[in-house]
Amino acid sequence: MLQEETEDKEKEREATLAERVPPLSLSGLSVQELQDLCKDLHHKIDVVDEERYDIGVKVSKNEKEINDMMLKITELQSKFKKPTLKRVKISAEAMLSVLLGSRHKESIDFKANLKTVKKEEEKKEEVTDWRKNVEAMSGMEGRKKLFDASGN
Repeated sequence: MLQEETEDKEKEREATLAERVPPLSLSGLSVQELQDLCKDLHHKIDVVDEERYDIGVKVSKNEKEINDMMLKITELQSKFKKPTLKRVKISAEAMLSVLLGSRHKESIDFKANLKTVKKEEEKKEEVTDWRKNVEAMSGMEGRKKLFDASGN
């Protein structure tokens, strides 16, 4: 039965190829006719490639839908429901001990490996007594100093 099926497929394939691609007769053709024939064959190849690609995309899309449907069916048939996961805060040490098991003996200080950045202290202006400035600027002499300072 399998041999008959493969023979039938082979015959069907040959029939479709004979239908789509007629036998070529290259004898007696000029260079221009050969070039036209080549261009025509290239155009046919492009059309067939586009069809093959479109069919391949449709097949992959249908396979994905089938797989999704199968997953839904198994979820509906089974009584198992996925539990909701809770967020757990765990330290780096505990995580390493869980992942590595007995191989994790020494503790790692992650903060020690961080780079330290030194901040430069800003230069602060000396705080002077504001009363002295007010007394120096009061009266006509103080206004004259301000006028002379802005004039220069």
